[in-house]
Amino acid sequence: MKFRPCIDIHNGKVKQIVGETLNTGGGAVVENFVSEHGPAYYAALFKKDRLAGGHVIMLGGGNEEAALQALQEYPGGLHIGGGITAENAAFYLEKGASHVIVTSYIFRDGELNMNHLDKIVSEIGKERLVIDLSCKEKDGKWFVVTNQWKTFSSFEVNKANLAELESYCDEYLVHAVDVEGKRVGIHEHLVKHLAECVTIPTTYAGGARSLDDLELFRKLTEGRMDITIGSALDIFGGDLSYEEVIRYFTRNK
Repeated sequence: MKFRPCIDIHNGKVKQIVGETLNTGGGAVVENFVSEHGPAYYAALFKKDRLAGGHVIMLGGGNEEAALQALQEYPGGLHIGGGITAENAAFYLEKGASHVIVTSYIFRDGELNMNHLDKIVSEIGKERLVIDLSCKEKDGKWFVVTNQWKTFSSFEVNKANLAELESYCDEYLVHAVDVEGKRVGIHEHLVKHLAECVTIPTTYAGGARSLDDLELFRKLTEGRMDITIGSALDIFGGDLSYEEVIRYFTRNK
């Protein structure tokens, strides 16, 4: 179990946003935090603390320059996602990303687009690819949601489907949509479900707000999955000490 940090960029600034409010028909985006520091500041911090495999997410267009600042500050230490396609994936790898993260590029119109998945794998190789699975529950099952998390896809997040998809990527990044950005605790049902299904490195994102949450996550997953923490951290305007989180993971290696 590792701590995977995050750098979310919106309109060129590092922010923490309630993901469900992004691009919701012209409504206001709910911002938990807007940083006075640029992406390179956080990349340098994560590099100092040897936190590898964190993710830089570009939330919408116009964030490429800011994202590159983070990659150049910590080459080989960060993944990048948001608008990644087969056409631009190699560019971001050349600029310092260790992996690229794809979601909407391969989940189109409620379906898994195998042509797009095959194309990006042929361009960069599965060992440099992370697949983002943003999940919501429906009728007791978990499904990937698309279109800014408003549309249910036909892709059920279950053991058989994840096993098949694992042959195309190096890691999964899973967002628990219902709790992401809300500081309400991890989604225990989803966490337990994922721990039973995945066999490749998988990072869970959504709701973590305390050291108790981290301990619960460790027990539910038996330390087999990683976790990211965003808006709850004091470096992103929250109450949870970043330094305490580092110490927790140091003790529980």
